[in-house]
This record gives sequence, C-alpha cells and structure tokens, in this order.
Amino acid sequence: MSFQLSDEHQAIREAVREFGENEIEPVAREHDENKSYPIDLIEKAAEFDFVAPGIPVEYGGAGMDTLSSVIVTEELWRADPGIGSAIGSRGFGSNMIRKYGDEWMKEEWLPRIANGESACCSCISEPAHGSNVAGIETVAEKDGDEYVINGNKMWITNGTVADVAVVMTKTDTDVEPQRKGITAFLVPTDTDGFETTKIDNKLGIRASDLAEVQLNDVRVPEKNVIGDVNKGFYQLMDFFASGRTSVASQAVGVAQAAIDEAKAYSNEREQGGQLIKDYQAVSHMIAEMAANTEAARSLTYRAAAAVDNGNDQEATRFASMAKLTASENAVDVADDAIQVHGGAGFVTDHPVERYYRDARITKIYEGTSEIQKNIIAGQIL
Repeated sequence: MSFQLSDEHQAIREAVREFGENEIEPVAREHDENKSYPIDLIEKAAEFDFVAPGIPVEYGGAGMDTLSSVIVTEELWRADPGIGSAIGSRGFGSNMIRKYGDEWMKEEWLPRIANGESACCSCISEPAHGSNVAGIETVAEKDGDEYVINGNKMWITNGTVADVAVVMTKTDTDVEPQRKGITAFLVPTDTDGFETTKIDNKLGIRASDLAEVQLNDVRVPEKNVIGDVNKGFYQLMDFFASGRTSVASQAVGVAQAAIDEAKAYSNEREQGGQLIKDYQAVSHMIAEMAANTEAARSLTYRAAAAVDNGNDQEATRFASMAKLTASENAVDVADDAIQVHGGAGFVTDHPVERYYRDARITKIYEGTSEIQKNIIAGQIL
C-alpha cells in the first residue's frame, strides 16, 4: 500500500521542522537539565496549530487528520522529545471530550486547549494498575445529583499543569467483568480534593510534566459524566489505536534525530587518518539505523491511515505493530548513535545521550511492548 504524502502533508512537515529548528533545538538541553516546563514554546506552538491539531475547526483547532497529526508529533520529537512531549501532550484526554462529551464541555474546554491557554490530563493509570485498566480502584459514588470521587492516579502527564482532567473511575464495583463498571468524568483541576504531586526524577522527557494525583472526596455534578455511565472503558478503547500510533510517531521522531546526529558526527570526526564514516563498521551501522527507521515510519503512517479509514480491527493491529516496531527501533537507534559517537556520546556535549534516555519511555506508555505483542498475536492467531 502506497503512502505518498500530499502537498499539504509536506507543508505541515516543513512548518513544524522550521519551528523545531528555530525555537526548540536551541533551548532543548537547557529544558532537559533544568526539568523546566516550556510554557512559552507551547504558546508559540499554539499559534501555528501544533497544539492538539486534531481538535475540529469549529472549536478553534486545526482539524487535522491522524496522518497530519502524526507528522506534527514526529517533527516535534525530532527537534526534542522532552519539549515535543510537552507540546504534543497538551491536549491529552481531549479526544474523549471531543467524541463523547456534551456540547457544553466541548465549547468550554476545546478552544482553550487548542489555543494553548489550558492543558488537559487523562487520569487512567494507578499505582497498582497500569496495563490492567479494568482493575482500577478509583471509585465514584452517587450522592444526590453529584458523584464523589476517591482514589489515587499515577504517572499522569500534565498532572500539575492541567486545568481539566478526564478521570476514569469505577461506578460499579460488583459487576463482572470489571471493565463494565468504568465511567469517565470531566473534573476541573481546581476542584476541592484534587491534589497533585510533581514527579521530577524521570530518566527522560524531562521538560514534560508528570504527576501523581490524589482524589479525596472530589465532588462533581452528574452532568460531568463523559458519555455514558459504566461505558467508560469501551469509550477509552476507541482511542487506543490513535494513541499508540501517536507514540509510534514519537519514536520515529527521536530515532530520526539520533540518525541526524550520528550522520553529522561521522562526517566530521576523524580517526586513524580518515573520517569515521569511511569505516565500513560505522557506515553499515548508520545504514541499518536509517533503513529500520524508514520501515518504522512507513508502518506508522499505515497505522494512521487505518485510524482515519475507520476500520477498527485494522487500526488496532497496525497501531500495535507500529508502536512495537517504532519504539523498539528508537531505543536501538539511539543506542547505536551513542556508539557512533564513542565516549563523546556518553556525556551531555552531544544530544544523543538525551535521545537515548528520551526514547526509552516509548516502549512503556500507551501499552508496553509486551502488551502490543499480546494484541498482535491475538489478532493473528
């Protein structure tokens, strides 16, 4: 199947790449070392529709298709994964609002997310429940015309910077299977009892915000149910394919960044009286890095096309294949880039050590590599 990018797609890539080279790359190391959230860059990115680009035009977004959004993410991560993550995850959870939220939710929050004013977070994972979403223990109990939410969420992107959260809860703790008792709620983060603790001892993507969230007797009105009561798990499943395709594009972006650095270094570093690119061991290593990354990119674009085509089974399969392939490749390519640099790659003088740290997360979130293998095997077998 051919995936020839349109002129529009190419224009999007060029625009994001220019933004990355001019705005992100010069300050990437600084944000990584200081673990600082790049709010100024987020505001600039929003002016170019790079924040939550899939939000429809009628709500102030760019209305990009999945492939266009994938290209935006890829190029942001190519410029710097940490800052790219901060920009790209700004609308994390807004898809749930967009597809299942009531009109007042969309009108109140989607324009603010698209223009960079507000961030959204998606509160799913818990200390004891990562891959096993159905096992979550956060509970929402009905009390008159309100729900009272209690629980603990972990590894929440945008936890301390978000203005609104999509919180997955149990509204029926007795039903079997457990996934039938999950409900999504819209929770403004300034609601009493919504408390966050920043997690800043991360290996990589240090410019991106991460937090633990405590929900202590958080009260929200009944109208804040997103979609239907006890249907939250099935609603969430609608976004697994697009989410995993997005992570695959992150992995492609950081892999390409590592290749770019390895290529540049091999063209300037001399050893034994010649450039190191003239050693077959180095040139073959870079050739494999490029070939494998191009394969990952093609699979990612195919997954994006499947998501846009609306074929759920095909989208699920290709999204898992893309995420597995691209994330595993990103770590391998970043490792090879350090090898090309030798000792110079092991210190912060060059960005490849940062790419190695940043790439590692892509094998974990939105479903680990092991989970992706389970999904792929389940469809094939």
